[in-house]
Amino acid sequence: MFTMTKYRQYVQKMIDSNKEVFDKFRIIHDKYCLFTDKNSLQDQYNEEGEKVMDIITEWEQRLCLQSEKAGYGSYSANLSEKFHEEIKKLFPMIDYIGLIIDEVDKDKFDIKKIELL
Repeated sequence: MFTMTKYRQYVQKMIDSNKEVFDKFRIIHDKYCLFTDKNSLQDQYNEEGEKVMDIITEWEQRLCLQSEKAGYGSYSANLSEKFHEEIKKLFPMIDYIGLIIDEVDKDKFDIKKIELL
């Protein structure tokens, strides 16, 4: 018999409770993963991703609050990390939410040199 860890249970509950939001994000996330021109999708990805990140933050707080109430506050950071790792298994490009892409004029790009004494 397989017992699911608490953080995995919370990830599953989070997704089940917000099925429409995560289904919509899954579509844009998968497009974002496949397209080579991510710039064209970045605004839409950020917009949908913001909703997802708000939900993730809420559920992460719920999870960590439960462990802190039980007297395991020192384990909250580790628990939070495992929670995020589990989400990254489902959405590997989740860290790309919120990126702002500026187009750089290649003719004006230069690297500033420093002088070592």
